[in-house]
Amino acid sequence: MTPQTEHSSRRLLPALAVLALLIALPYLAQATGYTAMTTLATRVLIYGIAAASLNLVLGYGGMVSFGHAAFFGIGGYTVGILYQHYTLGEPLFGFIPGTNQLLITLPAAIVVSGLFAAAIGALSLRTGGVQFIMITLAFAQMLFFLFVSLKTYGGDDGLIIRRANELPGLNMRDKQTVYYVCLAIAVLFALVLSRIIRSRFGNVLSGIRQSEKRMAAIGLPVNSYKLVAFIISGMGCGLAGALMANFLRFASPDMLHWTKSGELMVMVILGGVGTLFGPFLGAAVFIVLESLLSSWTENWQLGLGVILLFVVLYTQGGVQALLGRLRRRA
Repeated sequence: MTPQTEHSSRRLLPALAVLALLIALPYLAQATGYTAMTTLATRVLIYGIAAASLNLVLGYGGMVSFGHAAFFGIGGYTVGILYQHYTLGEPLFGFIPGTNQLLITLPAAIVVSGLFAAAIGALSLRTGGVQFIMITLAFAQMLFFLFVSLKTYGGDDGLIIRRANELPGLNMRDKQTVYYVCLAIAVLFALVLSRIIRSRFGNVLSGIRQSEKRMAAIGLPVNSYKLVAFIISGMGCGLAGALMANFLRFASPDMLHWTKSGELMVMVILGGVGTLFGPFLGAAVFIVLESLLSSWTENWQLGLGVILLFVVLYTQGGVQALLGRLRRRA
């Protein structure tokens, strides 16, 4: 066995072990009597997809976006609006039929989120630094207030989805089935994201993060690369939003609020900026801490802030980096 093959095996074995654990998790939850663990894990997978999408532009592209909640909410509302028009029997805009089929609503959410990301990115990427942060935040808040004002789709009360979208051959009313569907999508998403990061496109994106002027000097269309990364990132967040709407059977303007963007950013920082699996670890840590701390006190954000401060100051790269150092010492 060559050193390179041995190194690849060492990296693959922990991932396979974690995947086996995730597959067995619903059965472990039933055996231990803690059935809420499956629901918690489903939320982790969905938020992990959203955080990993944000990490593509934040960790690899060096673009600090405070507006990715917009794409998360657009994905959720795409599912909700299509379902409402399906139940009413009225086509959207007079020609787009409603649907309750997951194989249609998920691609629709990805496409719609990608179109919004293309429009927002094309305008936002004309700026940089603090201006970029503020303009992405401004677009997210504009969309937030837009959906609050849409009384046809629930306004600030949100949009109820009475039944999760159907998937042929599966009972989507069963939470365990929904968990496995989210797990399969999360694994596929991680594989696609891995290919993107390790491709020439991913290398150029990392180069732009390190020195945008140098990449432009060698003749690369920097803005085009950044825009494509922004669109892919928005599509990933839209996918996560569509899954969350199906999971909760509810879509609300809170999905688009700037605080949701802040939560996604905290997940990325907790797990490890610029790492593939770090955002998923960060989502797990965030969701578990939120559940534990909120059961002790209503001021759980204070405790989370202290933990986040510790992670930033002492882990030197988030939870994934900390686990990596512990594994090497072992």
